[in-house]
Amino acid sequence: MTTSTHQAVDVSQIAPREKAEILSQALPYIRKFHGKTLVIKYGGNAMTDPSLQQDFAEDVVLLKLVGMNPIVVHGGGPQIEGALNRLGKKGTFIQGMRVTDEETMEVVEWVLAGQVQQDIVGLINSVGGKAVGLTGRDGGLIRAHKLKMADKDDPKKMHDVGQVGEITGIDPSVVKALQDDQFIPVISPIGFGDEGESYNINADLVASKLATVLRAEKLMLLTNTPGVLDKEGKLLTDLTARRIDELFADGTISGGMLPKIAGALDAAKSGVNAVHIIDGRVPHAMLLEILTDQAYGTMIRSH
Repeated sequence: MTTSTHQAVDVSQIAPREKAEILSQALPYIRKFHGKTLVIKYGGNAMTDPSLQQDFAEDVVLLKLVGMNPIVVHGGGPQIEGALNRLGKKGTFIQGMRVTDEETMEVVEWVLAGQVQQDIVGLINSVGGKAVGLTGRDGGLIRAHKLKMADKDDPKKMHDVGQVGEITGIDPSVVKALQDDQFIPVISPIGFGDEGESYNINADLVASKLATVLRAEKLMLLTNTPGVLDKEGKLLTDLTARRIDELFADGTISGGMLPKIAGALDAAKSGVNAVHIIDGRVPHAMLLEILTDQAYGTMIRSH
């Protein structure tokens, strides 16, 4: 894990007039997004670096207090990996998806719902928010069945990735009830099946599906990259569905970026106004993205 090297900015050196100017620039955005839902996928370094964790929690609370409805969906790959290593189990991945046998699923549940989620809830509450942790079981939020995954090179070949789920339905009523009551929902990406079995679901896909069902204004995916990069490592700031298909085909987008982009594109096609993949290593990246005209990361559009 790399720690961020950013220093606290000394704002006492900024003249009062300039401070007022900076604050007033947020007004059009606060007005535009007041009462709107923002779904935030929280992962990467923003989740493991203490100063970035603090920034994230402050951003979420500020957005809530100015009248927006942030909903957090979290990942936890490194934490799951750490717990599996301590138990002497090796994590394996196929096409960016974690292979999840029964024992691994137990670890996934206790790490995500018991540890990671509660840490995030505590962080948000410590800076003045009212966060509530949920899994897909709570209020029947995320229904799922076993994912059948086709090989990307040979569609006839299917991979068995164990208790990895595909979302069959989302009932957002518990999320709506909480956000209407001024709470900030923090959701672990665990779904449940018809027999009550648990499924590990990719957090990017949960965030994307939730944003679609809630008709969110924005879906934001925090990552450890500046956004989507081309083969030369240059940032692609604006992507359409057609361009994404080209990048899939030539292998520019691969690995863990695959489910991220696929989910983001689905959300954009299904009516989520703006989908952003942003660099979670930038302090207060979310505020910069939402409350300023500075574009950060990659924006994905359906056309």
